[in-house]
Amino acid sequence: MNAAANVIEDKIDELLTVLDEDIRHIENSLSWLNELRTLVIRRDDAALQRLLESMRIEVDSYASNESRRRSIRKELAVALGCRCEEVTLSGLEPALPQEKAEQVTYRKTVLKKLIEQIKKEYRSTTLLLLDCARFNNLLLRAVFDLGKAETVYYNSDGAARRRTDTSLLNMRF
Repeated sequence: MNAAANVIEDKIDELLTVLDEDIRHIENSLSWLNELRTLVIRRDDAALQRLLESMRIEVDSYASNESRRRSIRKELAVALGCRCEEVTLSGLEPALPQEKAEQVTYRKTVLKKLIEQIKKEYRSTTLLLLDCARFNNLLLRAVFDLGKAETVYYNSDGAARRRTDTSLLNMRF
């Protein structure tokens, strides 16, 4: 085995370690999204603050893994004699020994599945938060607009009436 092949194999081993960390981070993110939705629904502000703080700390520490991945990618590009943008998992697979190619393929497959899951969970979390915001806006509008002339209510015989003489809040500025 020549020196370039040794460098490539060493870098692939490092890349596999980085990919394992990526998998762990995405799994944690999935867990956070589930917990975030649960805490929002339960309205547990203290636990929500703790979750957000732990997420921030984890994301800050994960930045070093991203930097390491970029560095490995650049080093692989030099060793393979190509541009950095051309170094992808799919592009590396055919150039690797079968054992390493299988390891890369496995991690690529796991990452693809996790990415699909996180897209779905992110979409669900976004929809929940949008519904919460919409509901809060409706509540605020109902509370503060109650005494306005455009507020309409219906009495028992179905006739529409404008409510102008009542308000829920008595506020002084």
